Amino acid sequence: MSTGVLVLVAALWGAAAGALLPRAAYRFAVPEEEPWRERCADGHPIRGWLGRARCGQCARTSYTASAVLATATALTCAALAVATGTRPELGVWLLLAPVGVLLAAVDFRVQRLPDPLTLPLAAAALGLLGLVTLLPEHAGDWPTALYGALALGGGYYVLWLINPGGMGFGDVKLALGMGAVLGWYGWPTVVLGAFAGFLLGAVYGGVLVVVRRAGRKTAIAFGPFLIAGAFLGLLAGAYAA
Repeated sequence: MSTGVLVLVAALWGAAAGALLPRAAYRFAVPEEEPWRERCADGHPIRGWLGRARCGQCARTSYTASAVLATATALTCAALAVATGTRPELGVWLLLAPVGVLLAAVDFRVQRLPDPLTLPLAAAALGLLGLVTLLPEHAGDWPTALYGALALGGGYYVLWLINPGGMGFGDVKLALGMGAVLGWYGWPTVVLGAFAGFLLGAVYGGVLVVVRRAGRKTAIAFGPFLIAGAFLGLLAGAYAA
């Protein structure tokens, strides 16, 4: 398969998967300690977790716009295809990418990273990468993926212990999965992805302070930047592998 066709297929997959995320984003985007949403804004029951942005009974756009999530997922998958090429681990990245986009969207809206997504993401990353090691032409190392998950998760756990008010425990759980995908391509990729996440978060927080939309002690959702940093590190690691 040529690179152009591969990228096109990845983008189409991302667009299709992203178009199914709005209902889950709406149901998960509730404040901490509140149960997941079961009804639309007009009180109609929500059936299932995957689907379009409109309520089937009132036709009201009650969920996150499909176009935003579909476009973000399509671009993410296309970029991963460009960097990874035809190596078998690309299949893992394409399966995990929609979950990462969903987590970023939910955390950005309500500063919450749902356990039903973060912990299974880490388990799926390690399990799927373990299967990839059985295939020829892969370019990663599974033990380093495991150690990367433990290292990044452990590092975030220490940061949470030091300042639990500045970082949620959901970020610790998310770091396990991000450490796994970064660790696949080695320790330099783990370091790069972790640094990129902190840098992006610091820049975003600094901009909010400058425009006076936040103070120095204002809490921000860090999950999107952890995911974005891991994405950039993964691109670099895949391209260099």
